[in-house]
Amino acid sequence: MRKIARTFIPASKRARYLLAGLSCAAMLAGCAQVKYYVQAAQGQYSLWSDSRPVDDWLGDPNTEPKLRARLEKSVVIRKFAVQQLGLPDNASYKQYAALNRPFVLWNVVATPELSLRPIQWCFPIAGCVAYRGYYNKEDAMAYAAELRAEGDDVQVGGVPAYSTLGWFSDPLLSTFINYSDAELARMVFHELAHQVVYIPGDSRFNEAFASAVEEAGVDRWLDLYGNEAMREAYLRYSTRRKEFLNLLVKHRQRLSDLYAGKASTKKKREEKARIFASLQSEYAVLKASWGGYAGYDRFFAEKLTNAHLAAVATYNDLLPGFKALLAQEKTFPRFYAAVQRMSNLPSVERNERLAQLAQAAMPAPVSTVADNTLQRPGERVGGH
Repeated sequence: MRKIARTFIPASKRARYLLAGLSCAAMLAGCAQVKYYVQAAQGQYSLWSDSRPVDDWLGDPNTEPKLRARLEKSVVIRKFAVQQLGLPDNASYKQYAALNRPFVLWNVVATPELSLRPIQWCFPIAGCVAYRGYYNKEDAMAYAAELRAEGDDVQVGGVPAYSTLGWFSDPLLSTFINYSDAELARMVFHELAHQVVYIPGDSRFNEAFASAVEEAGVDRWLDLYGNEAMREAYLRYSTRRKEFLNLLVKHRQRLSDLYAGKASTKKKREEKARIFASLQSEYAVLKASWGGYAGYDRFFAEKLTNAHLAAVATYNDLLPGFKALLAQEKTFPRFYAAVQRMSNLPSVERNERLAQLAQAAMPAPVSTVADNTLQRPGERVGGH
C-alpha cells in the first residue's frame, strides 16, 4: 500500500523531479518511448504553469461573471471536502487553468479481440493501469491505430480530470468547472480521495474507494447546500448514470459468457457483433425513455469494442463493499483508517473482505469479475 504523504516540496522543484525522472525512464525503456514520455512531461508541466490561484481569478476584474460564480462555488466545495469529509487540506483544486480543448487528456484503452481483459501499462508512480493517456488527441488516435493494426480492440476516450496522487497541486480545469454544483463536488471529492489511499496497480480498489467517497460526499453536500431543484436534478443524473451502467454490465456479461465458451472464433466474432448491435439498439430505447437526453452519446462516437466495456468492472465491482464499510465505520476518518488497514492485505484477501462486507449488507449474491490482465511496458504521469 502506498498512502500518499502530504508533501511541501515546491511545485517548480517537483516539476524538475518529474522531468528528470521521465528522462531516466525514457532512456531505460528505449527510444520508442521517448516521444510518449516527453508529451506526458510537457502536458503535466503546462497544467502546472498555466494555472493561477483561484483567489487571483476572483480578484481579477476581467474574470467573466459565469466563471467567477463557478470559482466561488469551488471554494465552498473545497472547504466542505476538508471539514466534512476529512479529505486532504492541500493546494489541490485551489488553482484554476483554462484549457483550449474539451478534455485535459485522452485515454487509450485496449483489449484482445475476443477478451474483456484490459491490456495494462505500468508506470513508476501509478503502478499498472488499464489505459495510456495523451494530452493531444491526435497522438492518442495515432497510438490507437497502432494497437488496432495489431488486432486489438481499442477505445479512445476524453478525460475531464485526473489525479496526480499528491505529487502536484491538481488545478480546477475549464474541462469540468461548468458542471452543476453537485457534479463539480462529485469530481473534486473523487479526485481528492485518490490522495488518501492509493495502491499502485490495483485500479479496481482505487476507483471503487474514490467512488464510495464521491457518492457519500455528494449526499452530504446536498443535505447541507442543496435545494429541491438541485436534489431532483442530481437524482435524474444519478438514475440515468445507473441505468446506463446497468445496460453496459448486462452486455459485458453476455460478452464474458461468449468468450468463455467453446464456440469457434468465427462464431464468437458473429455473436460479438450481434451483442454490440443489441447494446446500440437498447441504448436508443433507454435514451428515448430519458426524453432524448444525449449525455452518453459520446460513448458511441467510435465503433463499439470490448475496450468500451473493459473498465465497467473497474469502478463498480468493489463499490458495494466500500459503501458497506463506510456505513459500518460511520465516520470518514474511521472509514479511511479501515481502508488503509485493508490496503495492506494481499489483493485476494482485500477483495474477499470487500465481497463479504457487500454480501452482509446486501443479501443478493455479489458477482465478481476476474482481474486477469495483460501487461505492456509504458509510462504515464499519474492519471485517472
